[in-house]
Amino acid sequence: MFHPRRTLKALLLPLVAGLALIALPAQTASAASTLTNAGFESDGAAVAAPTGWSEYGDTGAAYTEAGGHSGSYRLTQYSASAYKVETYQYLSGLTNGNYTLTAWVRSGGGQNSAYISLKNCGSSEQRTDLPVSTSGWIRIVTPIDVTNNQCTISINSDANAGNWINVDDLSFTATTTAGLAIKGADISSLAKSEAKGGVYKTSSGTTGDAVTILKNAGMNYARLKVWVNPADGYNDKTHVLAVAKRIKAAGMKLLVDFHYSDTWADPGAQTKPAAWANDSYSQLKTDVYNHTYDVLNALKAQGTTADMVQIGNEINGGMLWSEGSTSNWSQLAGLLNSGYDAAKAVSSSTVVALHLAKGGDKAGTETWFDNAVSNGVKFDAIGLSYYGYWHGPLSDFQATLDDAASRYGKPVFVAETAYPFTLAQDDSLENQIDTTDELVTGYPATVAGQTAWMNAVANIVQAVPNGRGLGLFYWEATWTAVSGNGWDPTDATSGNGWENQALFGYDDKALSSMSWFSHR
Repeated sequence: MFHPRRTLKALLLPLVAGLALIALPAQTASAASTLTNAGFESDGAAVAAPTGWSEYGDTGAAYTEAGGHSGSYRLTQYSASAYKVETYQYLSGLTNGNYTLTAWVRSGGGQNSAYISLKNCGSSEQRTDLPVSTSGWIRIVTPIDVTNNQCTISINSDANAGNWINVDDLSFTATTTAGLAIKGADISSLAKSEAKGGVYKTSSGTTGDAVTILKNAGMNYARLKVWVNPADGYNDKTHVLAVAKRIKAAGMKLLVDFHYSDTWADPGAQTKPAAWANDSYSQLKTDVYNHTYDVLNALKAQGTTADMVQIGNEINGGMLWSEGSTSNWSQLAGLLNSGYDAAKAVSSSTVVALHLAKGGDKAGTETWFDNAVSNGVKFDAIGLSYYGYWHGPLSDFQATLDDAASRYGKPVFVAETAYPFTLAQDDSLENQIDTTDELVTGYPATVAGQTAWMNAVANIVQAVPNGRGLGLFYWEATWTAVSGNGWDPTDATSGNGWENQALFGYDDKALSSMSWFSHR
């Protein structure tokens, strides 16, 4: 992904929060082994402490009201003055094991903290901050290990005057879900950055290896793009091979992102490599096969077999234009299948994904993949770019992701997402996102806002039904402002435009927002 032109302006959304509320008093709720009144339908509207639930703190700020997610009523926490309130339910007689709490939520944002927690379960308390969504409901999940046969489900607000949350349709069920398999980042910029003098430091200021720093923060998967014959000589096979060794040595998995171009391939540009420019469609299929096989086989030969492969990058309109445009699906299918076949010829266990930049576009994603399926395109997983400031609200993202997983029976993942930690710039090029009106509502351009965004997106992926949410990749975690490492491979003086969305600050230190890699 890269858009050298400034694209769509801000589209909406959220802030979350996360800190402690109030110490829980002695349990007074009636104990049960299953949730009571999980949809808040038992009592009607304007009921404080609904059946099965207890309240603590500013109890007048928590009550039922009309307008549920599925039924007639919901729980609301709101007050015209600042408030702290907890609505909770105590469960006992549980069989020890792994459980997941699922809840449908909305929040207007602005609270000091607003979250659902599972505590007193024998293991460490687990919290999920409520994403900001003023319109659509969002399903969130919170996993827990129950080791003492009991657990408390707790809904919390530490809020300012006028802040509100809605919660409905909770469930607490035994599960075998192991959490997100992919907590990754694209680090395609790293090799060139280091060659041009880029420095990476731990949060305490010790200079170190960026791959190791990210690994130690919890990253477990790296994504590398590969161009055919780029003007600057980076992001080619040679550099992918070199960085792959470091990735695998750190114990991480590898995704190779084939652009099938000499430069950026994205929804606005899918330019054929110069060496293939005059090739026929039949030859292009061979080109795709040979290039894909060559890169992946070289990786395998050095002991760094790719774990996942993208056949194309953000191929909304197809790839290798014009022959591979979506205006000619049968030809696009042939090119995609050439890539798939090459990847599987090298390693049958490598997951082959198709990647669109349609994270908030359910209808568009359906149309694209319906065409792919009807034209016999082979793929193992679906990757979507989702940038909240371009692709719409979190509720649209969840609807798109859930639908894709269900409709095609495939695992899904976020191939790209990111968020700014500041609006300031660190080089001469105007940043892609650099004004407050471009931000997602509720998520400030701060390290805390960046962290909250990543946790919100990660939770939505984790909440995909049937365990089909694989995880996500942060886009260009290491693309700090380094002279000579700009966006344009043909122009050494071009600036970055993305440094305010890296996971390293302008002092080169690892940002605390790397904590999202530890998302359970």
